Amino acid sequence: MVNSLARTLLAAVCLVPLAAPAGVPQDPAQVTPLVVGTTIPTVTVRSPDGADRTLGPASLEKPTILIFYRGGWCPYCNTHLGELRKVESALIDLGYELLFLSADRPELLHSSLREPDLNYTILSDSRMAAARAYGIAFRVDDATVVRYKGFGIDLEAASGETHHELPVPAVFIVDRNGVIRFVYANADYKVRIKPEVLLAEARRVARPGP
Repeated sequence: MVNSLARTLLAAVCLVPLAAPAGVPQDPAQVTPLVVGTTIPTVTVRSPDGADRTLGPASLEKPTILIFYRGGWCPYCNTHLGELRKVESALIDLGYELLFLSADRPELLHSSLREPDLNYTILSDSRMAAARAYGIAFRVDDATVVRYKGFGIDLEAASGETHHELPVPAVFIVDRNGVIRFVYANADYKVRIKPEVLLAEARRVARPGP
């Protein structure tokens, strides 16, 4: 188990570039997520009722885990949200607030999910303000937009925007001061951080060694 966790964490580290965010690439493999030690930016996202919510260092009341996902239309996102239920209570017991940021517009945040009764704080980043600021936004190419429509997925209808942008699925563990202590981002949307790996990292951040 330890070796498996070590290999997964090594892969996560390798997936996080050392450069700062610079624009919105068209290739998800070219995103440049904010790195460990960076203070999170202040951005505006929206709650399910459409109200603006400021998310930044000054707004944090406790250590926070930010989980960016593509939307309720994404089966891999739905599966991952369900899997994270296994560690939700343990993360809360460690003192974390869990915030899930979706590319869906506010009114779809829960209705588009396979399990709409998930007991998570879900926020809309349909305008991509947070994803861009965190360096994980990319523009979906026109051919993929058309192909998605063939599958019944309309990115413009889901987001309410015409930017055709999505976040690379990512996790940021942020301390009470708004400093990033762990990052996981993978350009392959089919590969998500394992719940047990997230819990192990959350414990490490919450209880740092000497």
